Amino acid sequence: MDEQQSDKVLPVCLEKEMQTSYIDYAMSVIITRALPDVRDGLKPVHRRILYAMHEAGMTPNKPYKKSARIVGEVLGKYHPHGDSSVYDATVRLAQNFSTRYPLVDGHGNFGSVDGDSAAAMRYTEVRMAKVTGEMLEDIDKETVDFMPNYDGSLQEPVVLPSKIPNLLVNGSAGIAVGMATNIPPHNLGEVVDGLIVLIDNPEASMEEVMTCIKGPDFPTGAKIMGHEGILKAYSTGRGSIKMRSCAKVEPMNKGKNRIVVTEIPYQVNKARVIETIADLSRNRIIDGITALRDESDRKGMRIVIELRADVNPDIILNKLYKHTQLQETFGVIMLALVDGHPRVLTLKEVLHYYLDHQKSVITRRCRFELAKALARAHILEGLLIALDHIDEVIRTIRESQTDEIAKQALMSRFGLSDKQSVAILDMRLRRLTGLEREKIEQEYKELEERIAYLRSVLADENKVMEIVKTELLDAKKKFSDERRTQIVADSSEFAVEDMIPNERMILTLTRRGYMKRINANVYHTQNKGGRGIKGMGTKDEDAVNHLLYTSALNTVLLFTNLGRVYRLKAYEIPEANSRNSKGFAAINILPLANGEKVNALIDLDQVDPSMNLFMATEKGLVKKTELHEFKNVRRNGLIAISLMEGDHLAKVRLTTGDQPIILATKLGMAICFNESDVRPMGRNTRGVRGISLSEGDMVIGADVLAPDCQVLTISEEGFGKRNNMDAYKIQLRGGKGVKNFKITPKTGDIVGAEVVHGDQELMLITSNGIVIRTDIESIGIKKGRNTSGVKIQKLEENDKVAALDTITIDGVDDVPEEDLFKPQQET
Repeated sequence: MDEQQSDKVLPVCLEKEMQTSYIDYAMSVIITRALPDVRDGLKPVHRRILYAMHEAGMTPNKPYKKSARIVGEVLGKYHPHGDSSVYDATVRLAQNFSTRYPLVDGHGNFGSVDGDSAAAMRYTEVRMAKVTGEMLEDIDKETVDFMPNYDGSLQEPVVLPSKIPNLLVNGSAGIAVGMATNIPPHNLGEVVDGLIVLIDNPEASMEEVMTCIKGPDFPTGAKIMGHEGILKAYSTGRGSIKMRSCAKVEPMNKGKNRIVVTEIPYQVNKARVIETIADLSRNRIIDGITALRDESDRKGMRIVIELRADVNPDIILNKLYKHTQLQETFGVIMLALVDGHPRVLTLKEVLHYYLDHQKSVITRRCRFELAKALARAHILEGLLIALDHIDEVIRTIRESQTDEIAKQALMSRFGLSDKQSVAILDMRLRRLTGLEREKIEQEYKELEERIAYLRSVLADENKVMEIVKTELLDAKKKFSDERRTQIVADSSEFAVEDMIPNERMILTLTRRGYMKRINANVYHTQNKGGRGIKGMGTKDEDAVNHLLYTSALNTVLLFTNLGRVYRLKAYEIPEANSRNSKGFAAINILPLANGEKVNALIDLDQVDPSMNLFMATEKGLVKKTELHEFKNVRRNGLIAISLMEGDHLAKVRLTTGDQPIILATKLGMAICFNESDVRPMGRNTRGVRGISLSEGDMVIGADVLAPDCQVLTISEEGFGKRNNMDAYKIQLRGGKGVKNFKITPKTGDIVGAEVVHGDQELMLITSNGIVIRTDIESIGIKKGRNTSGVKIQKLEENDKVAALDTITIDGVDDVPEEDLFKPQQET
């Protein structure tokens, strides 16, 4: 580097230079690119597009012109940036799903709500929309300030007159440096009504304004959930508004339903929503969707989601709202430029600033028109003077050698001004007729009235605001339409359970793993020995072996033969369409492993949290675990008991910690020991020996003995008996026990043994699905254990008892007997 060049190198402080340069850049982005002006609601690029269209004569009544043409006009004259920035802004102004009241009338492919991009600008055509005329009207009447363009060769408007409140009507979104704006669109008619409230009463409260402006009105419709987010956004300038799709449930054949979505939230990509729903169904996060189609056309949007017959469509829809953009949040940040400075504004402030702008526009327009009227009146006054002295005027002109001499002569002889003299010299001879004189006099009279009116307007602010009010109402009449977005009560505080009636239910489970729930009142109480009614259709060689009487909203723990535990609400188990339905495969309800089957159901809702779960395996092992160990059961289950090879979990019961326990076996043996003999253990443990089994025997029953109760034993051929608890002597755990039932070919093996009391009912179900309910008291109490009891249920040929359950009847003093098993609603 030579000495001359080195003299031009100036040392600078890097920190200060970076700070200064970045602040300059940030302010440039904030003021000239990213944020809208509070007066016309436009960013510079949008303002330049509309003004360039106005200058090019691309009005709504003219033919469309290529988009490339307006892009070139804007780039060459006003906006020295990339062509894509101008074209993308033009496209957005033309999209009726992005802009509430499109300011550009587009012809061609301008994209779609599916996220498709617009065609290239050489293919599409544009012109101003009709409503855009309101944005630019009177711009040539000095209503707004102009500034030099980027090279100083042209002038461009600082702001548009904007006879419509565009900032609220079309909203705005932009990211500047260190700040962002996100203003939702609104209904033009509502905003105009809100402005008129403030014109009539500038001190009107937010509540009064919101009686007119109820909330945002998105171009894609949908729903706004609740008013709280709207009120916060309007009051503080920041808030969160929950948007939800418009969806309805339509019935189909064979008891199936489908969900039809007709409107989606603002700025949500429809194709991406459909893809998300498909992924959720594929990954079993939302189970029950059988088909998904997009049937949208020119008539409107229609997303069809077909469901299985066993699922509740309201629950599926609620899950779709939770996991997809069918429900979305619009974060409101009402940030706009006020006098060149970014400010977060309340709704009233936005309206007041707009009214101030309109007051300025009307005032400047009146001044312009007054000056123009005064200039014209001045000319007419000169013409009238000339007509009053026409002969002398003509003589003066004829005697003058040049125009300038004639002009000076007229000015000196008749006291005319320079402009008046020029107008007289330019006057045609036809203006000398009587009719033309009358026209001049009439025009002058009208001008005097117009001048007086304009002066009165400029002298009275109330008249200015009346003009603003009139023009706003005129814009509303021409362009307002019906609200598209519904505002409904927010149901977010309601859980899924709030949509489910808390009816009494019976849950059934078959040996082959089919589950169902059905309303308890479909079964009728019958006398001992009845044939029963059909309760479940099963596959060949299948048998129902578990019943649980519960309520739809109760929480159920489901224990499997492999020692795992799962947690469900009762309503999450699919409801059967009819009593004889076989149910639904448990593997479709729970994430069961290969060969895993549910074999125990526990209703948690009537359980003291301090209780224990007492488990017994088929091989006679027992374990006690505190209930709180199961409070956080995951969707994919937890280990409830560690099993030895070949063993399976047989029974699970709730205990207090020091109760007598009875185990009953398939071959008619039973043992009774104290629960305190089994110490509490963690979930992932095996347990201790409860009973020693003979070859071929297995545990089929485990229960808690209680005072004044009996042990009910039922055989597979429908025989049963009750024994008082004193028939069973407490002994140490691990022994062989005592004889509990006399088994013969007539009775068959034991299928179940439970502890019961007199005010319960017994429900039996056979392998063929026949169900009978009978009072426990109708079954006789035997003194001896080694007896076979009496016939409980008459069975058809090749049918056997598969399962039993007992039902406790509460509140019999308050509820009529015939209503005991009707569904009970929660209050």
